[in-house]
Amino acid sequence: MKAFALILLAVSLPAQQAVKRLPGGKPDFNGIWQALGPHNFDIERHMARSSMMLRDGPHGPLPAVPLLRLGAVGSVPGGMGIVEGGKIPYKPEALKKRDENRKNWVDLDPEVKCYMPGVPRAMYLPFPFQIVQNASSFFMVFEFAGATRDILLKDSGPAETDSWMGQSWGRWEGDTFVIVSSGFNDQTWFDRAGNHHSNQMKVTERLTPKGPNYIQYEALIEDPEVFTATWKISFPLYRRIEPGARIMDFKCTEFVEELMFGEYRRNPLPR
Repeated sequence: MKAFALILLAVSLPAQQAVKRLPGGKPDFNGIWQALGPHNFDIERHMARSSMMLRDGPHGPLPAVPLLRLGAVGSVPGGMGIVEGGKIPYKPEALKKRDENRKNWVDLDPEVKCYMPGVPRAMYLPFPFQIVQNASSFFMVFEFAGATRDILLKDSGPAETDSWMGQSWGRWEGDTFVIVSSGFNDQTWFDRAGNHHSNQMKVTERLTPKGPNYIQYEALIEDPEVFTATWKISFPLYRRIEPGARIMDFKCTEFVEELMFGEYRRNPLPR
């Protein structure tokens, strides 16, 4: 019996220690987190492509002229996708718009212009983000463009105006933190593949701790103007545990000044 009790203790201790918790008992998400994978290239299941923009070639698609000099840097790595079922259920006209977005990626993707990434894209950009949490607040700080999300802990009703990052409120369902977001504009994309939405989009996220350094993330996407059905994405978020992990400065607005406003110089530079 004594040996059996020791075995039970050895099994139960890791389970008790697996999830970090705040003094009140709720999971502690404080820290630096990041998604791994090619989600920002294309959230759907896809094969590798030679470029983020393609044109017809004599023997198959070729990189579009504006991306030729990027070479392999402008290519798209293959991915199993994070969309359940592999494909987004677009309405026919919305699918045509996705295809047009993809053909004109370098001119239309808001990421290129350093606009706010929106939700859920902010959660899987190839940049870390920080969660700051206590019993009365839940706040996210993103490295890309200095974006932030203040997750209200009660529903304050409809957003007063549409915005890039929307309005979010959260609640606990056991150990899962559920975030409901709406009030988005229609300018953000889901990825570099041109996947898009309208200002009627509603996003319901679920953050479930699976260990001290691992969160299972899910997001339910509803938008009856663009999609024929509700659909879901899911992927893990990993805690950055290396010494000195932190959010660095990537306020990219000044990086795109020449792209956005260079043509208005008194003496424009070659473009």
